[in-house]
Amino acid sequence: MNRTSQQFFAGPHAGVPPSYDVVKEEHEVAVLGAPQISAPVVSTVVNIQPETAVPDHIVWSLFNTLFFNVCCLGFVAFAYSVKSRDRKMVGDVIGAQSYASTAKSLNICALVLGLLGTIGSIVLLVFLMPAVYHAIVQAMQGGRGY
Repeated sequence: MNRTSQQFFAGPHAGVPPSYDVVKEEHEVAVLGAPQISAPVVSTVVNIQPETAVPDHIVWSLFNTLFFNVCCLGFVAFAYSVKSRDRKMVGDVIGAQSYASTAKSLNICALVLGLLGTIGSIVLLVFLMPAVYHAIVQAMQGGRGY
């Protein structure tokens, strides 16, 4: 072994014979040597913004647009959800939160009104159908009270 390799093994591995990996590293260091060019190192810093967690409620708005579009509230909520998504893509978190809050409020109103309308229609049909049926039967019998 030469003198430079003995410096590598001067530590706790002084009595241990060199392994293939250590010899290979010594060879690579000897071949590569020290860097020859002393140019200044240029580094580039890239700041990546973390993903902003602003919910845009676009799926909920689409559902309300298709099924509970009372007074076009679902469609308006969908428009605000798209605006919120656009603001989020641009990086305007405050604007995205504002549009998302409006979309959420409109979605709640559309959902509540849609559910009340649906339940009201069902209740009306359940109570109105027997009365209509009874009136039709009486009219066909000619007003006779059998």
